[in-house]
Amino acid sequence: MNMILSFFSRTVFIRTLGNEYLGLNGIFGDVLTLLSLADLGFSTAMAYSFYKPLADRDEEKIASLVAFYNKVYNIIAAAVAILGLCCIPFLRLIVNTEKNIPNLEIYYLFSLAGVVTSYLFVYKTTLLTADQKDYMVVNIRMISIFIKVVLQMLSLIIFKNYILYLGIGTAIGITNNLITSKKAEKEYPFIKHVKADKEVDGVLKSRIIENMKSVFIYKISTTVFSATDNIIISIVVSTAAVGLYSNYLMLSQKLLLIEQIVFSAMTASIGNVIAKENYEKKYSVFQTIQSISFILCGIIVVSYSLLADDFVRVWLGEDYQLPQILVIAVTLNTFFSCILQPLWLYRDATGLYQKTKYIMLLATIENIVLSVILGRILGIAGVIFASAIARLTTYCWYEPKLLYREYFNQSAIKYYKQIFANIFLTIAAIFFGKLICDNFKPNNWTMLIIKAILIGAINIIIYIAAYYRTDGAQNLIKKAKTYIWKWQKKQIENE
Repeated sequence: MNMILSFFSRTVFIRTLGNEYLGLNGIFGDVLTLLSLADLGFSTAMAYSFYKPLADRDEEKIASLVAFYNKVYNIIAAAVAILGLCCIPFLRLIVNTEKNIPNLEIYYLFSLAGVVTSYLFVYKTTLLTADQKDYMVVNIRMISIFIKVVLQMLSLIIFKNYILYLGIGTAIGITNNLITSKKAEKEYPFIKHVKADKEVDGVLKSRIIENMKSVFIYKISTTVFSATDNIIISIVVSTAAVGLYSNYLMLSQKLLLIEQIVFSAMTASIGNVIAKENYEKKYSVFQTIQSISFILCGIIVVSYSLLADDFVRVWLGEDYQLPQILVIAVTLNTFFSCILQPLWLYRDATGLYQKTKYIMLLATIENIVLSVILGRILGIAGVIFASAIARLTTYCWYEPKLLYREYFNQSAIKYYKQIFANIFLTIAAIFFGKLICDNFKPNNWTMLIIKAILIGAINIIIYIAAYYRTDGAQNLIKKAKTYIWKWQKKQIENE
């Protein structure tokens, strides 16, 4: 629902406010993402610290942790607010537009308010996520998103007012956080009056702070890595270019969301496997997830490569299309983001970020330097290629090596072979798809849907055929058969 609504919302946004304001939205997002560094990695450390007391149902320890994080996040909210206000004098140096944008600082303050207030609730809602109960707030989130998008679209259509658009987003965001927080209190009533509970004991607090220190460098690196592209594009090319690029990026992100929805729900349960199972079981589960990833990655990446230009042309018109080299650059980054999802899932569940923080720092520095150099040579595509190169030459090879050595007790050679095989299969599938569909250029939604179904069906057949016999896929099939057998047995018993 969120994916569909976001396309309607963006269409209305572009038609009413234009590319420069769309680019402005992207820049604000990146600046505020950088400001989120103020949490120093506490969000990751917090979820990690909840796993054991939740498993033990230790209410006293959970309550004391919530009380501790309540104080921490109040300080973080204040820090983000102060840092955000300090950025105001530099906004017009980052925003690069042909005409002056009035009320720029006011727009920014509305966006900042949404981020600051979110920190006041996160310590309770993270408890639900760590306890594998995030499904309880999905309906709340879904209704909030629907109301927000509908009201924002109406505000743009009727008033064409960007301040009202941002104000609605902030107000609905705060309301959603309040309701979700109340849901957490209802599920865990013992945290309702956390201030009355005793403090976290010294040993546990020291362990949390030590973990936070390890996360800090990793947090800085990953955040800066992902949040500087729009800023660099705005400075090197233009703010309007950020808007054009963001259409292609959004399509990529929405496709990746399909895989992320599947994998994000697994983090806490993977943490349980890591803590309790032997090397063979850990590796078996990883291989199963990896096979799912290979199939989803192939379908997503090939479909994006072959449909992105057609989609933008049908959706917004030829004026919003960008050169093919940009599609190749975004496709490359989409592939890495997609194929590494199982690795990142295990990284978060195992605390691997503690040992990979310096390689991420190196990747970030390399990304910024290459983005500036290649951005001046190739424009937007150069900035995006820089991200792919930085990934490929750093953590793409280092993190698998570390994970296999530390948690599977074996060499990562097999993993690298599987990745290379998937790369060649993906390239072959793209060329095969181009051969079949290259002359099929849809000019309306019906024709685009037909082309998408055709490409999707071909990819599903190719990738399922390629991975059906792998160990991971066979593990998944066995698991599915077990669930079906249990369900059938239960139905028979009920009858």
